[in-house]
Amino acid sequence: MQPAMQMLIKTFHKYSGKEGDKYTLSRGELKELLLEELGTYLGNSRDNEAVEKVMNDLDANNDGEVDFTEFIILMGALTVACNDFFLEDWTKKAHSNHREV
Repeated sequence: MQPAMQMLIKTFHKYSGKEGDKYTLSRGELKELLLEELGTYLGNSRDNEAVEKVMNDLDANNDGEVDFTEFIILMGALTVACNDFFLEDWTKKAHSNHREV
C-alpha cells in the first residue's frame, strides 16, 4: 500500500503548481493529469465538458482548484468504479491459467 500512496502523492505534485498555487491543481493541470495519467480509464477523452464536470464535482469548496484531499476523493471514486472490471479480469485470467495446466 505504501508504494501506491507514494505514487498518488508524487503524481499530484508532478502536475500541481505549474500554474498558480503549488499545492493545488488548476483546471489546466487537472486536465493534463487526467489525460496523461488516467487516459485509459477515461477513454482518452479530449472533451472539455467532461473535464469541467470532473472539476466541478471535485471542487468541493468552489475555489476553482482541486487540492490534494479533493484529488484523493477522485482517485478513490475511480478505484471503486474500476473494482468490478479488475475482479472480472483477474477471474478470467485465473480460469485461463487453470485450464492450461
